[in-house]
Amino acid sequence: MLRSFALLTALAAVSIAPAPARAQAAPTQAAATQAENVEAFYKGRQMTMLVYTAAGSTYDVYARLLVRHMGRHIPGNPNFIVQNMPGAGGLKATDYLYNIAPKDGSYLGTISRGIPFEPLLDRHEIRFEPEKFTWLGSMNREFALAISWHTSKVKTLADLKTQELLIPGTGAGADSEIIPKAINSLAGTKMKVITGYRNTTDAALAMERGELDGIGYWSWSAIVAAHPDWLRDKKINLLFHTATGTRPEIPGVPAIRDNAQSELDGRALDFLLAREIIGRPFLAPPGIPPARAEALRRAFEATMKDPEFLKDAERSKIDIELVTAREVEDVLKTAAKAPRDVIERVKSLLTN
Repeated sequence: MLRSFALLTALAAVSIAPAPARAQAAPTQAAATQAENVEAFYKGRQMTMLVYTAAGSTYDVYARLLVRHMGRHIPGNPNFIVQNMPGAGGLKATDYLYNIAPKDGSYLGTISRGIPFEPLLDRHEIRFEPEKFTWLGSMNREFALAISWHTSKVKTLADLKTQELLIPGTGAGADSEIIPKAINSLAGTKMKVITGYRNTTDAALAMERGELDGIGYWSWSAIVAAHPDWLRDKKINLLFHTATGTRPEIPGVPAIRDNAQSELDGRALDFLLAREIIGRPFLAPPGIPPARAEALRRAFEATMKDPEFLKDAERSKIDIELVTAREVEDVLKTAAKAPRDVIERVKSLLTN
């Protein structure tokens, strides 16, 4: 009996011994098959990059820089075309990506950094859930400036708290409108938004012509890339910046966060400006096959480290700092957990 039991035990051990090897081999084989499928899908394919602003805008420049290089890092090396879809402060393109664009990994897009926060603020009819997008990451972290033209009477932040500054608005949901209006209430400034400008590029020309006194919210990277002569020739006054602390590239320019009128206003301002961490966000529709989504994320990150890409960015005077998809998702999760009093304070500002 004992000998029979020992024999059965030995046979059982022999029969199950190969199982771990098969268990280890299976995922490797599955991964290889998925990689082959991803490459087969993208080989010879023409992909679309959807841009929520008009051609020539800073978001458009970033997107076109990305697509010149990203295809090399996607299995199968697909080509890209760029499609511009301005409208409704970015909501039009966002809605298209979420509800209409193919969910097969052939469509990517870049949207306003403020759009993912809209569902928390109940300001528009929203037909998307930010956390369900396939986030790829951001090409940089941003901070913005309020500026005035050199002929304006408003030359400092102190002036801006006592004198009105005419600035452009580029859409009801655009940062160019909502951020200055909020800062007026939170920090005591006097920026008056003049609506109807197609984009900040057009608004900059209007400022040079004397139609506007300044611009209330424009990214530092955009100013450096589009108008380095403004800085060199001192054609603009830098009134404040939106970053935390000081910025070595603009010494002496005050931080608007340090000028909040109360502790609650300071927290509301921090909530509004959290969007700057995801400065130039890129994403794809929800529901993409997981292997393709992962391939796109890896390709995005690899592109941000590509020497040829970085040289191209330097030639174009474009700032690059990788923000990963995980970091973008963490920012949105943190925003979703903001205290109710902060959310209500921000909502009260945006409905006035």
